[in-house]
Amino acid sequence: MHLLRLAPLALLASAGGAAAQEEVPGALLANHVVVDKSARTLTAYADGTPLRVIEGIQLGDAPDGPKRFQGDERTPEGRYEIDWGNPQSAYTLSLHVSYPNAADTAYAASFGRSAGGMIMIHGQPTGMAGRMRGDWTDGCIAVSNEEIAWLWQVVPDGATIDILP
Repeated sequence: MHLLRLAPLALLASAGGAAAQEEVPGALLANHVVVDKSARTLTAYADGTPLRVIEGIQLGDAPDGPKRFQGDERTPEGRYEIDWGNPQSAYTLSLHVSYPNAADTAYAASFGRSAGGMIMIHGQPTGMAGRMRGDWTDGCIAVSNEEIAWLWQVVPDGATIDILP
């Protein structure tokens, strides 16, 4: 089942002001998201048609290479799913990425370690105006508050996400 998230106007206003409240046509839901770590872009697609390209995404403190272990501060690489959203995140809205998958867990376990988890696409820290500088997450994908407010509305649970190196 795909869930369309509708955030209360107060949340959208705090997430990015008037621009975050732009109308999102109900027919244009993104069923696929592609994150290109090297290009620093996130593109939302509806049946192969790009809806929006978000530039300047921020990644984990150690952005090169795939996430392997809890605490390595890397952003995962591979195919996952957006499986739920958190409107009361410590960051302005957040969408959960289904990392780790079975292969990620098995790889980490082969080294006697945890693969980690709680990888999200999220905005900036709640209450912060503007953007943090550089890469600062623990492995998540950060966008502006306006951008996460838009993603929150158009990316339903069940959307595929490909995270490319």
